[in-house]
Amino acid sequence: MRVGSGGPDVEEAEGARARARPAHLATGLLAAVALLLCCAVLSLLTGSEPVAIGEVLRVLFADDRSEPAIIVHDLRMPRTAVGICVGIALGLAGALMQSLTRNPIADPGVLGINAGAAFGVLVAIVGLGIGDFTGYVWFAFLGATLSTTLVYLIGGRGNDSGTPVRLALAGTAIGAALVSAAEAMVFLDPKAFDEYRFWIVGDIAKPELAVVGQLLPFLLVGVLVALSLGPRLNAIALGDELGTALGVGLPRTRLLVGFSVLVLAGLATAVAGPIGFVGLAAPHLARAVTGPDQRWVLPYAGVLGAVMVLLADVAGRVVLPSGELRVSILTAIVGAPFFVVLVRRRRAAA
Repeated sequence: MRVGSGGPDVEEAEGARARARPAHLATGLLAAVALLLCCAVLSLLTGSEPVAIGEVLRVLFADDRSEPAIIVHDLRMPRTAVGICVGIALGLAGALMQSLTRNPIADPGVLGINAGAAFGVLVAIVGLGIGDFTGYVWFAFLGATLSTTLVYLIGGRGNDSGTPVRLALAGTAIGAALVSAAEAMVFLDPKAFDEYRFWIVGDIAKPELAVVGQLLPFLLVGVLVALSLGPRLNAIALGDELGTALGVGLPRTRLLVGFSVLVLAGLATAVAGPIGFVGLAAPHLARAVTGPDQRWVLPYAGVLGAVMVLLADVAGRVVLPSGELRVSILTAIVGAPFFVVLVRRRRAAA
């Protein structure tokens, strides 16, 4: 019987555990994807006019323009596709922000993305008279791009340029200025308020599948860039000095994170309007399974973000006897207590 450290036996056991962990995480990720597919099917089945699963399977492959086919193809498929894309984008963007800032309550809105998108929508509606969603969605993305670029230009000045604190302060200031300008534009043109109100209450029911197809290439770029940043974020988590010693360029990494967050959160906000708490909660759910390894946190956060959005949308369709609740309302109802718990835990830890 061995009494000492165990030598090769202990090392072999530790090596086996190290090899088993990625396999377990990969299995868990496949299970999360399977859960997402189940949520997508549930989204196709559920609504004011329920459609049996047999009918859904039939019309998916044969659009005969019957009533079930119209419901599935024209209404629920676009809604489900938008929910998946928006959820993946928000989950990834939130995980990137929390990792970069080392702040567990960070949100993509810190970079002024929501305020910039809202300002872009109002410029399109009030200044150019564009009242169609397919028209002003691009202005929302442009507004988010310009506001985030401005945040990086302002936050990148000085000796401690580009630090998370400076970027957050610049984002808060620019966001406040854009919100004030947007409110002034609404008062100047009350007729624009109805269209703006329709967008500002985040929802995934309004976009058309054609718009999603146009934005999908940008989304794929944002997802690929985000997933490639996992090893760099792991190094930065050890501290800026140690991360630099490991060969990670901090300015370049922050720029890539900012670009990815802009593309992901900017597109999600442009398409669905501001949907809160998904970018906050999805990374925490992911870390509860994966631990701090960003190589796994990022894909888990994307998949779980999509699950959250689809479940909130399905719940919003059935929670009221007549009518629906918007996705943003459901995520706020669930997310607000989650946020309070996080803040209290941080205070207790401090």
